[in-house]
Amino acid sequence: MSDEAEPGFVRVRLDLAYDGKDFSGWAKQTGRRTVQGEIEDALRTVTRSAVTYDLTVAGRTDAGVHARGQVAHVDLPESVWAEHEEKLLRRLAGRLPQDVRIWRAAPAPAGFNARFSALWRRYAYRVGDRPGGVDPLTRGHVLWHDRPLDADAMNEAAAPMVGEHDFAAYCKKREGATTIRTLQKLSWVRDPGSGVLTATVQADAFCHNMVRALIGAALFVGDGRRPPSWPAEVLAAKVRDPAVHVVRPHGLTLEEVAYPADELLAARAREARNVRTLPGGAGCC
Repeated sequence: MSDEAEPGFVRVRLDLAYDGKDFSGWAKQTGRRTVQGEIEDALRTVTRSAVTYDLTVAGRTDAGVHARGQVAHVDLPESVWAEHEEKLLRRLAGRLPQDVRIWRAAPAPAGFNARFSALWRRYAYRVGDRPGGVDPLTRGHVLWHDRPLDADAMNEAAAPMVGEHDFAAYCKKREGATTIRTLQKLSWVRDPGSGVLTATVQADAFCHNMVRALIGAALFVGDGRRPPSWPAEVLAAKVRDPAVHVVRPHGLTLEEVAYPADELLAARAREARNVRTLPGGAGCC
């Protein structure tokens, strides 16, 4: 995966959003409807191309997960970009289904890689705990928890989770992939009007199921089934704990992906590929 487009191609940054309800996640899968598949098909159609131009995304989302601030890049032949640049967004809007929108398509700075150049990804997870359930107009984006939640206890539990740790206890392990991540933010705020609790979860990167597992642990603390010390104890064990519940995907939204200044993009991409270890331990990329 190069950090520069091949000669004769233009690297185009795409800023996009989607409702994940009817998608089997971001990544292309044979016989399944995916965000990547829809966008690549639309690009091929509107540019009247015989080939598919592959997308690289900042963060792959699972089935049912939404995105408001997703970022991807695609390398297009210079001739294709020159012909379609001015009308590309409007044509894509006419071709794409209404549950996925591309808001911006522009040439990327030198060294830009949507995945590896990213400094951090910020997610929000929304939970409602009112006895009567969730507002019908937001039910596709808010999880209903049928017990009252204590936001203060959840924030107490979240504090020791922030920082660089091995999150193996909260990740679905993938062969050859590290579970070391730097969690930069984990906090809960209740909206006084709707009563909805929103978790802000920000990290340099996430491993599979990490956000939803962290939320699941927090909910057990919030409703009193576990003490605030429990999530950190699970973290310290560094093994997947069957007591950690992975919550449903529909409450999760990718809100924002951040990148460094243009002149630092290539360096950031190189750094992100480095082997990650903790003091006294071993890791892999």
